[in-house]
Amino acid sequence: MTILRSKKALTGVAVSASLALLLGACASEAEPTEPGDTTSPEAPPAGVQLSGNLEGAGATFPNPVFQEYQFEYTGSVQPGVSINYQSIGSGGGIEQFLLQTVDFGSSERYLRDDTLAEAAEARGCEAIQFPVLFGAVTIAFGDEQFDGLVLDAETIAGIFQREITNYNDPRIAALNPDFDLPDLDIIPVHRSDGSGTTSVFTTYLDDAADNWTLGSGTEVQWPADTIGGQGNEGVTAGTQQNEGGLGYVNQAYALVNDLPTAAIINADGNAVQATLEATTEALEVLEIPDSFQFDILGVGGQGFPIVGANWIFAWECGYDENTAEILKDYWTWATQSDEANALATDLGYAPLGEGLKPRVQAAIDRINSAE
Repeated sequence: MTILRSKKALTGVAVSASLALLLGACASEAEPTEPGDTTSPEAPPAGVQLSGNLEGAGATFPNPVFQEYQFEYTGSVQPGVSINYQSIGSGGGIEQFLLQTVDFGSSERYLRDDTLAEAAEARGCEAIQFPVLFGAVTIAFGDEQFDGLVLDAETIAGIFQREITNYNDPRIAALNPDFDLPDLDIIPVHRSDGSGTTSVFTTYLDDAADNWTLGSGTEVQWPADTIGGQGNEGVTAGTQQNEGGLGYVNQAYALVNDLPTAAIINADGNAVQATLEATTEALEVLEIPDSFQFDILGVGGQGFPIVGANWIFAWECGYDENTAEILKDYWTWATQSDEANALATDLGYAPLGEGLKPRVQAAIDRINSAE
């Protein structure tokens, strides 16, 4: 596992340039896929018409953009292909992938070494994992009056551990001298399912909040007087439907549902709301390892501090030839094409930078390579 700690970034850089420069650094020192091979892997030949079905399952975190991907790909790129992605949470995605009931899995929690070993034993070949998107996990509210409310890691930890139960708590007031805070109970809403969003959120708190005691992972033991929701969709609904609701959701869900969000104090003491620009700055100078196993922590500058990646899981063997070709074509299009990148940025996700794309393509090309 690698913990990537963001350094302070320059401000005033355009998003498109930031993506190319910031994420491009991820691959600047990477070793070639094959000895002596410094060329980027080529995508499948253009114009090849494919036909068949793909089954995937996992994270709700990327589901808004995955739905856009599927609509565009099956409507315009490969009309003969059908893709069924079940948005069941990262824990379910890992489970279904390991059970081999889906063609690919998806998660905001990368596969650890012990899980990779378990997968290889079960399938008889290596599992492949690669990042496809980066996104922010933001604190959202059900009430517009709290838009821009400033919170820090310790305060967020106190809220979800039920040490801070009212919006007019002195610890919140100290961070928000210009807010007229109401005497209103805070209703924390969390994921009830195994969740990569929870893993990103709790990994951040475990690192940044000295008072956090619940640990980290796709599931933690939440206090009894909190509300659980299934998927980012369920947390969004719980936040909207309960007076005083406050939940952690992927930024895209906040955008799509027009939810007010908090400004979170990052490692440099700056209060930052989740935007594409702030997510991009959080990714500055990342040096992503060849294993693609990493967490993003210690974000400073004007970067938003709670940022994670989404990984796709596939296999080196066991697919029929047609399914393998569809898998490779689809994820090549989703990670490499300008069209897919535009769909991601429209929803507030940061796609792969130009330097990282060939490394991810090399992983995609490994699908079914052991057959």
